[in-house]
Amino acid sequence: MSRYQACFESLRARKQKAFIPFFVIGDPSYKTSMDAVKASLDAGADMLELGIGFSDPIADGPSIQAADLRALNAGMTVDRAFRFIEEVRKFSQVPIGLLVYYNLVLRRGVSRFCRQAGKAGVDGILAADVPIEEAGPVIEGCKSSGVDPIFMVTPTTTPERLDKILVHADGFLYLVALLGVTGARGDLHPEALRMIRRVRARTDLPLCVGFGISRPEHVQALSRAGADGAIVGSAIVNLIARNLRTKGKLPEVVRRYVRTMKKQTLPPAC
Repeated sequence: MSRYQACFESLRARKQKAFIPFFVIGDPSYKTSMDAVKASLDAGADMLELGIGFSDPIADGPSIQAADLRALNAGMTVDRAFRFIEEVRKFSQVPIGLLVYYNLVLRRGVSRFCRQAGKAGVDGILAADVPIEEAGPVIEGCKSSGVDPIFMVTPTTTPERLDKILVHADGFLYLVALLGVTGARGDLHPEALRMIRRVRARTDLPLCVGFGISRPEHVQALSRAGADGAIVGSAIVNLIARNLRTKGKLPEVVRRYVRTMKKQTLPPAC
């Protein structure tokens, strides 16, 4: 049984949903990034979604673009990112998803990248800019390395295209809550809730929703609509950006935020 399967089964048994924070590895430094990850796990994060800094992250908005640049300027590389994940594995066995852009994978060699990711402790790889029609090498590399290929489903994904994705997807489906790039939003788009119900009717795979999720009420609404997890990236990255001059306070800031959001994934009190 994979870490994803075990985690989702455990959460369902406890009538909980997954809270999944996203961090850009090495933002704003290796140590500070590690401290933030540890704080999120201490606060109850069920899984991690980690990104490797890239110079042209086309699916990301200003917040994560800035985080990528901070990580790159601090010397982050693919090799250092894998070492970071290996270090996380020394103190946690939560599922770890890796969100990357294909240039990083292709330059290293798809099979080699997936093999090294699996060896480091990665459970799933989502190549954000690879459509299902061109994902054959990534799927093969993941499967041969014991890593789940993760795919995005958007509000405009047709039933026919969803069927193609479902043939190969594993771990969970990443449902994109809105059209456009990443970034914390004030309101949850109603289409996100409709998409959860539409996709749920076609698969038993866990459904985790990201893009624009930032508030406790967003997590509550997703949970009520049938999502299995909420992925929060830009809101956490913004916390890091606001504390660049007070890095010592960052772990507690992250801990408080994750604890607040995780509470929304718990079953209602009797």
